[in-house]
Amino acid sequence: MNKKYLSFRTDMADERVDTYKRVHNLSEVDGIKVTSDNKNGIITTIVEVLNENGEKAVSKKMGKYVTMEISDMNYLGEKEKEDVKKQVSLVIKELIGDDKKKSILVVGLGNISVTPDALGPKVVKDIDVTRHLIKFAKELVEPNTRSVSAISPGVLGTTGIETSEIINSIVEKTKPDIILAIDSLASGSIHRIGNTIQFSNTGITPGEGVRNKRDEINEENLGVPVIAVGVPTVVDMATITNEAIDKMLDNAKNEMFELSDKGDKKEVIKVFDTLEQDTRYDMIANVLNTQNYIVTPKEVDNLIESVADIISSGINLAV
Repeated sequence: MNKKYLSFRTDMADERVDTYKRVHNLSEVDGIKVTSDNKNGIITTIVEVLNENGEKAVSKKMGKYVTMEISDMNYLGEKEKEDVKKQVSLVIKELIGDDKKKSILVVGLGNISVTPDALGPKVVKDIDVTRHLIKFAKELVEPNTRSVSAISPGVLGTTGIETSEIINSIVEKTKPDIILAIDSLASGSIHRIGNTIQFSNTGITPGEGVRNKRDEINEENLGVPVIAVGVPTVVDMATITNEAIDKMLDNAKNEMFELSDKGDKKEVIKVFDTLEQDTRYDMIANVLNTQNYIVTPKEVDNLIESVADIISSGINLAV
């Protein structure tokens, strides 16, 4: 089978796997292992990219991607929110390990002045930093307290410096053992905005999902393991339109199977074939002329505050 190259409009690993399967009519992808679990209303999906074939299929580096999907995360009660925080801490703890001697640098990626992109900086301001205490006032901290530092480096447009260059300079000077990078992501579905958290042990490429790809922040470039935590806060307009057409075509396919004339069915199938997933997006974007328009929910301010609280608390519990 001739595998089509897909230009993904999402940062979410599980969405990329689903898209690849749908476009190539597959039930599974060679080099990709997917497991899913639903516990206490939290759907956890683990995508493991096992080899180069898996990397090429979904354009994600080899490693582990954990996705937690929580319905209406912006409207959780206190008990439900505490349960989510604990679950977040468990995933982070698994990815960073239990060795308290390993120091952590928390990096809040994004632009604090642009609400959908402010998740990283919002998380950083609530991180319990300890590096300075351990270094200058060790008597004030409990034994075996992990060294934690945090930075929000801003974005290229406001600093004139690539984020990766800033982080690399800090890493060279402070020598952390692990980097924990927090960023806003793009999703391929409006329904996952603010309801999903993705964790990975492969680092992160800022802006990849919105076609503003910056230098990769990963172990290969920094010499330090990078754990990434992200939440989708935006989706581009053409993707929303594409999703609506998907639903329309699904309904049309269901009606097609009710046709008695085989000739009619063949004609309808031909129409579907001209609207393949990998070409339809470009058609829509050209018609709308909105490839650079990014959509975010109207309640994004509250959403960012709520999710930032969950992630910062989860990190503090984990470290």
